[in-house]
Amino acid sequence: MKLNRVVITGLGSLTPIGNNTSDYWNNLLLGVSGAYPIQHFDASQFKTTFACEVKDFNILNWLEQKEARKMDLFTHYAIACVDEAIKDSKLDLSNIDLEKVGVIFGTGMGGHTSLFEESEKFITEGGIAPQFSPFLLTKVIGNIAAGHIAIRYGFKGLNYTTTSACASSANAIADAFNYIRLGKANVIVTGGTEAPINKLSVACFNAMMAISRRNDDPSTASRPFDKARDGFVLGEGAGSLILESLEHAKARNATIYAEIIGAGMSADAYHITSPHPEGKGAELAMKNAIEDANIPLEAVDHINMHGTSTPQGDIAEIKGIMSLFGQHAYQIKLTAVKSMIGHLLGAAGAVEMIATVLTIKHNIIPPTINHFELDEVFDKNLQFVFNKVQKHSVNVALSNSFGFGGQNTSLVLKKYED
Repeated sequence: MKLNRVVITGLGSLTPIGNNTSDYWNNLLLGVSGAYPIQHFDASQFKTTFACEVKDFNILNWLEQKEARKMDLFTHYAIACVDEAIKDSKLDLSNIDLEKVGVIFGTGMGGHTSLFEESEKFITEGGIAPQFSPFLLTKVIGNIAAGHIAIRYGFKGLNYTTTSACASSANAIADAFNYIRLGKANVIVTGGTEAPINKLSVACFNAMMAISRRNDDPSTASRPFDKARDGFVLGEGAGSLILESLEHAKARNATIYAEIIGAGMSADAYHITSPHPEGKGAELAMKNAIEDANIPLEAVDHINMHGTSTPQGDIAEIKGIMSLFGQHAYQIKLTAVKSMIGHLLGAAGAVEMIATVLTIKHNIIPPTINHFELDEVFDKNLQFVFNKVQKHSVNVALSNSFGFGGQNTSLVLKKYED
């Protein structure tokens, strides 16, 4: 069976360092940190008082108030970034088969904020019977962002949500890639969205000792591979990519950013929150992706790492890379953009995939900022891109995403060649 080639023709970004793709990319190259004291609620009594929040966002730029109030913030974020991606792709929705346009969107927590706020309100106000918004259920369920996207644009193709914690949107992209190459859709709007910065979420991550407590200096708190790293920084936002079959993209003269050539997944089968200490799950996901792409290991120029800034997670990923690539690991440029945007959980894979796409397009690798002292467990001869951008020819790159539950996804991109 002949498989379709799959290309990326549109990008949309809503991040803690930019509310569109241009601003996001420029601030990545400048090494801007999105970490600030939390504005969504009073966090002064919490062990962690900062996060990477989206700034200056107003959903009324996209929706009427009547519609906006029926949705959770995670859906607002999805609508905003998808709108940009569709415009960027220059898709003429009046001139394509909408039955062959699908939506696959990832989220780890769905409408978590609405559920918490409504529950808190009920407990605080009391009452004989629960008085909830009639829209609460449809605000909360994780699949609803994908549903709203389809309704907004009339997309009648396959439509669902992937949930695999921090690998959710990477899984969504992998699924979109596979459905298009199998001919089940011409176009798929994919990506991920997350709006987890609320009292309950921050308290839970604090209880797990998963997030940084560097309250005296939030901007340097996310420091992947640094000796003094103390956990990830919670982030929020969304990313969207328009995937098309090459045939469909060429027929409409679309601008092509890059080509997806492989996707690999695996399970650690080890622990609910800790990665396999030798990085075996990460290694297998990358191995599966490279085999799927049918390329040699030596073809890989760059890895946009999961790189969360957690003590064990960073070690496991590096061990997986070194075990898989051997001596070639020393030729691969490594970076972790979570040092700037924090960890967007279910949206992380999509937002970081966008950074990888633009790295390939522009041959510029964003830095891992906040590097002060390399943890001695890491080989100093590895080619980390620390603190400053590097210009480097990138023809093939991996984008890694790993989630709680030991669920791992790796995606392979290459420069588009006709």
